Amino acid sequence: MPFEWKGVMPALTTKFNEKDQLDLSLFEKNLSAQLAAGINGVVLGGTLGEASVLTVTEKEKLIKFAVEKINGKIPVVLNIAEGSTNEALKQAKLAKEWGADGLMLLPPMRYKADDNETVTYFKTIAASTDLPIMIYNNPVDYKIEVTLDMFDALTSSPNITAIKESTRDVTNVTRLKNKFGDRYKILCGVDTIAMEELVMGADGWVAGLVCAFPRETVAIYTLVKAGKIAEALKIHRWFLPLLELDIHPKLVQYIKLAEAQNGIGSELVRAPRLVLEGEERKRILKIINDGIASRPALPDYLSINI
Repeated sequence: MPFEWKGVMPALTTKFNEKDQLDLSLFEKNLSAQLAAGINGVVLGGTLGEASVLTVTEKEKLIKFAVEKINGKIPVVLNIAEGSTNEALKQAKLAKEWGADGLMLLPPMRYKADDNETVTYFKTIAASTDLPIMIYNNPVDYKIEVTLDMFDALTSSPNITAIKESTRDVTNVTRLKNKFGDRYKILCGVDTIAMEELVMGADGWVAGLVCAFPRETVAIYTLVKAGKIAEALKIHRWFLPLLELDIHPKLVQYIKLAEAQNGIGSELVRAPRLVLEGEERKRILKIINDGIASRPALPDYLSINI
């Protein structure tokens, strides 16, 4: 399978059962819906995947299970978000052993590294593996911005080949394209501005609400890349109230509730997260159910060549 950073790559949620164990059968049900919708890759162990509360053994089970079920059709990517360089190196080595096809790499967690420390961290991990790496640039949530100068320094690492662009600044797509051309593939990591960034030349979308609405997400990507902007915009305008669930601290609970309402997931989360209740749950349920009730008819986007 040739590896490409492109298209819709869901940041999949991790499914749990009532005993707080991995629910691989429910994970498979969601994964099957994603594959049928035409996704281009999956990212496991991200923020949406509740990585901070997963054990190494659970990550291994998820990666190996996904690799087996996907069977080479699309890439399986493991997210690495660690506070220690040594631990990140271990995770990179394990990812390769488990069969992952690529890595998504965040800056060091908890410690606010300076520019040189951050670049050194990325380069050290890249040098330890031959897996392709996507740098996750999200200064809003993780307080470290990977600047253009830092990405320039990272060009010497040949397997750092993509950027998950989550600065919330749509114009950053153009800055990156102007400076680096096709050296880095750019994938939008913020659902609410994904259509805009795709129009501006982003190569893909690491998506969140795709976990609950896979067909609509892939349809927008495909229509934009086919130049059918008006058709994509119609779906996007319906989708926006749902996409806004992705930019909240409780995005995991919100998106898992949406998965449950669509029959391809459950509300169960791992502590310290708690299942939604009371007025908050009613409010989020209304957004989700209103979206489901007004779901637009989609064109036959899978037949469109892009």
